[in-house]
Amino acid sequence: MKKIGIIGCGWLGNHIAERLSNQYEIFATTTTESKIEHLQSKGYHTTLVSFPNELNPEMKEWDAVKKLDAIIISVPFSGIRGAQIPMNDKRENLLNFLGNFKGQLFLTSSTGVYPETEKDFTEDDKPAQEVESESFILDKFPQTNILRLAGLMGDQRLLKNYNISNLDLLVNHIHYADICSVVEKMLDNQSQSKVYNVVAPIHPNKEEVINAQKDLPYSGDRTTTGRTISPSKLMSEVDFEFQYPDPRYFHV
Repeated sequence: MKKIGIIGCGWLGNHIAERLSNQYEIFATTTTESKIEHLQSKGYHTTLVSFPNELNPEMKEWDAVKKLDAIIISVPFSGIRGAQIPMNDKRENLLNFLGNFKGQLFLTSSTGVYPETEKDFTEDDKPAQEVESESFILDKFPQTNILRLAGLMGDQRLLKNYNISNLDLLVNHIHYADICSVVEKMLDNQSQSKVYNVVAPIHPNKEEVINAQKDLPYSGDRTTTGRTISPSKLMSEVDFEFQYPDPRYFHV
């Protein structure tokens, strides 16, 4: 059985691990001691590790690295928009943890790399080498696949459960099940050095999504305020079909 590492077994990392656990032996990391037992109960080899904002001189190569066929990094390394927190040391800690890994590598990035401009963005509008939170890993691991994820939805993550403003804004959302399928397909394809927008191809506005989730009709004029992110490259190059193409029906 092939072996895969998932760095950061939070909400998304957990979903990816569950999807892949029938095909791969899972090696997971967590920052939380209380999660170790839960992850081990699922049969995952679990390592407790954190990536602090200060350089950790004790950070060694993950002892699992040499066994792994692929690694998925599901920990944010882009910082928080508007917060001036230097991320260089945090990133250096990750690079040291990865050691000299030669296998397939995935970094979960965000569609937040695109500016808030009213247009339809493709990957060519923002090459990874121009994005600090992506280029740092490509410089050492050029084989890395960058997945620019839209707003993460699915399960209890539904717009109707949040206090939402700007209801006329178009949404860029993705269901976690489709992220898992993208990873699965790219693993099978042995994809390397790819950059993809992972976002549902239909972009209703927030009010339409909330009304659909509450089973209410939508009677307003449909607005086209805000940017959209295009998944066309993913769909054509990976021959990917979305299980959940429309955010209005993520809950169905």
